[in-house]
Amino acid sequence: MKAEEVYVGILRMEGTNCEQEMYESFLRAGATPELVHIKQLEGKVSRPEERRSLEDYHIIMIPGGFSAGDYIRAGAIFAARLKASLGNELRRFVEEGRLIGGVCNGFQILVELGLLPGIGDIMTEHPQAALITNDSGVFECRPTLVKHAGGGKSAFTHLIPPGEILQIPVAHAEGKFVVESESILDEMLQNEQVVFRYVNKEGSYAGYPWNPNGSLLSIAGIMNPTGNVFGMMPHPERVYFRYNHTTWPREGLPTEEGDGAAIFRSAVEYVRRRF
Repeated sequence: MKAEEVYVGILRMEGTNCEQEMYESFLRAGATPELVHIKQLEGKVSRPEERRSLEDYHIIMIPGGFSAGDYIRAGAIFAARLKASLGNELRRFVEEGRLIGGVCNGFQILVELGLLPGIGDIMTEHPQAALITNDSGVFECRPTLVKHAGGGKSAFTHLIPPGEILQIPVAHAEGKFVVESESILDEMLQNEQVVFRYVNKEGSYAGYPWNPNGSLLSIAGIMNPTGNVFGMMPHPERVYFRYNHTTWPREGLPTEEGDGAAIFRSAVEYVRRRF
């Protein structure tokens, strides 16, 4: 399969944002992305040619933002709507080995859906984790450093060497990752489901401001046990190019890719080889 034959659906609804940046990132990675409103997947459109199916895509991505105003909880309404209208299709999509990713609000949605961490079932009936209000009590918008803590099992990070540190910005008010129980955390660690962890300049796990939200074990991103569902709070689509990094004025205008590019290239390459 050629890279351009990898079809990516960027899922959106009222309140999502960063979908255009995510679209451009997958386009630059060689794939064929499309912006898809949830109504198109639900069949709630006036023209038949606007309808879409999950099976039209190899990758579904949920971008950041404040879907449905983040009423009730961050991502809760979007997740409830997806589960009610597309729950069986989502389960089958993951079973087939296709990829689902979520960034920031998208991560929150995947946790609310029960697709992450997905301990014991592909999509659990109730959430096993949550992304709650930052310890600082304020919206955190800053560069962060994250270490690739996984062993390369994630379809979204297999091109990133274990232990590599990336600079990727965050922008959230509810990013503190917590779990339902110690047994859930133990199984996540045993399965190597923690993909990214916040670190300081020396690459060590540290408190605020390096960990911008107070996440358990400095967790910044996780995957499901099989590695084809992935979520992270930092925004890789915002650092696709090196000149998006905060350090570029000191480096001169660089032309190489930024730290976020490898996440999109990993996903596209995984699909290209598998399908």
